[in-house]
Amino acid sequence: MYREIDNQPLIFRTVGSIMFINQSITNLPADDKTANASGYRIGVHGKPEMEDKTMEKKNLDWGNIGFSYVTTDYRYVSNYKDGKWDEGTLTEDPNVVINECAGILQYCQEVFEGLKAYETADGRIVTFRSDLNADRMYHSAERMEMPPFPRERFIEAVEKVVKANEAWVPPYGSGATLYLSPYMYASSPVIGVKPAQEYQFRLFCTPVGPYFHEGAKPITICVSDFDRAAPHGTGHIKAGLNYAMSLHAHEVAHANGFDENMFLDPATRTYVEETGGANFLFVTKDGELVTPKSDSILPSITRRSLVYVAENYLGLKVTQRPVKLSELGDFAECGLCGTAAVISPVGKVVDHGKEICFPSGMEKMGPTIQKLYDTLTGIQMGKIEAPEGWIHKIK
Repeated sequence: MYREIDNQPLIFRTVGSIMFINQSITNLPADDKTANASGYRIGVHGKPEMEDKTMEKKNLDWGNIGFSYVTTDYRYVSNYKDGKWDEGTLTEDPNVVINECAGILQYCQEVFEGLKAYETADGRIVTFRSDLNADRMYHSAERMEMPPFPRERFIEAVEKVVKANEAWVPPYGSGATLYLSPYMYASSPVIGVKPAQEYQFRLFCTPVGPYFHEGAKPITICVSDFDRAAPHGTGHIKAGLNYAMSLHAHEVAHANGFDENMFLDPATRTYVEETGGANFLFVTKDGELVTPKSDSILPSITRRSLVYVAENYLGLKVTQRPVKLSELGDFAECGLCGTAAVISPVGKVVDHGKEICFPSGMEKMGPTIQKLYDTLTGIQMGKIEAPEGWIHKIK
């Protein structure tokens, strides 16, 4: 069971220390020469130090910023060379400069993650289960023969980037969030198929508006003729190559009037896997939550969280098992889950002309998926008490 936390007025508090950018320092003596034009206090080594000050929000129309890239003030960079990662730093430069023969360009040696920072109902700035993103990226790097970025350094980089860009964190209630994009790629030149010797880890952030600006309307998807992943391949890791491989199928689906694809298992093409960027959720007519099980599906952090919410907050029976394409007509509701939208409801699946319509309809989320969505977003935004360790407080 869970308890509601009363909404409180939005309060900006200073907890710990933050770096502030493009702000004047008002609490320093007039003759303090350690403050530069950007508003930093400069340390003994010429590096910016953290200041205990709350930054004003950027003057943006937060409810209408859209879901696209916006350049923010700072990003984090760390380089791997001679067998070790350097200490890392924040930089104002949003550009990546690499050699023409870099391993990422030749052989696509790259992994990435996606997570969000939120302002909660009580004015805190938090991330959601960022330790699992650190974990997944670590394992993805191992599978790609890349030196994993240490988990504790990953969390530290998230904290630094969010604090440095606090002014870009959308206010609570706007529907917008601060999207965080950590990634790592082969940076040194490589000729011949082999792992690179040097790598770069970067983490940037950008504010994004609500994924569904006018509410989550059910979508129509098609059963794809293409495969997303191969048996015993890399489908279970978060590597850019997996997403690139799904782009053609995505464009074909759009050209044919569909919102997304349903990929089937590549071995038998009889079981449901996932879309190019989201896991499936199904709800049976008696209220059981069913999620497809396969070794080539990316282990979604959102799906994992929704499974826990279903069992421990809503008291639902949950089953993770292989799901046959032929049984889709037996389900009452369907949804896609991922970081960007949390849950996208699916109203119809089209299998080469055969329409499979879910009883939940094409007007709104089904009742069970709506409860899952409301509960998880309530946890993320601080309106519902979270399980221990799910919410990482930045400020």
